[in-house]
Amino acid sequence: MPEDSIVERVREYVAISNVGEISRRYFVMNAFDGALTMLGVVIGAYIANIRSPLSIISAGVAGSLAMGISGVSGAYMTEKAERMKKLKELEKAMMKDLKDTIHYKSQVFAIFAAAAIDGISPSLAAMCVIAPFFATHFGFLDFNVAFFASLSLTLLILLFLGIYLAKISNESMIRYGLQMLVVGGLTAFLCILISIALGGRFL
Repeated sequence: MPEDSIVERVREYVAISNVGEISRRYFVMNAFDGALTMLGVVIGAYIANIRSPLSIISAGVAGSLAMGISGVSGAYMTEKAERMKKLKELEKAMMKDLKDTIHYKSQVFAIFAAAAIDGISPSLAAMCVIAPFFATHFGFLDFNVAFFASLSLTLLILLFLGIYLAKISNESMIRYGLQMLVVGGLTAFLCILISIALGGRFL
């Protein structure tokens, strides 16, 4: 099949299934979760006086993998149940089997697309947060510098997500960006407080 035909078919599937809107929600929600979850891991490890970048990388990769698998499987099962239910209701109303129609194919496409985005977005955000520790592991970056770089990357990710939401809703990018940064800052503050209360220390 020519590339132009594939692109047109995908666009048609997206338009029919309305997967674009759903995918945007999945992308933002799960990237947000992935970034904040890994922020908690990084801060907790740092305050617990763990100075091994490999330990943080191992925890981060394992967490990313778990979030990815959870996202893919959860979204797949949820989307499949919802979309198959609607298809069966439509088939019953039309008294017709829709399995060979473009409507059915578009719903199947939407199931897999939503599952992929739901799984990739938190894993990608989480890996971005721990990326500086890879540089530390290979001797290119001091551990303390990697820690603060990780915090900065988390805030940048949250800022990007806020700006992205603002563009979608045609709202103020500054307001949305600041709201995301406040959530990130509050999360970091609470993680520090909890870790210190459990016996850790900061710096």
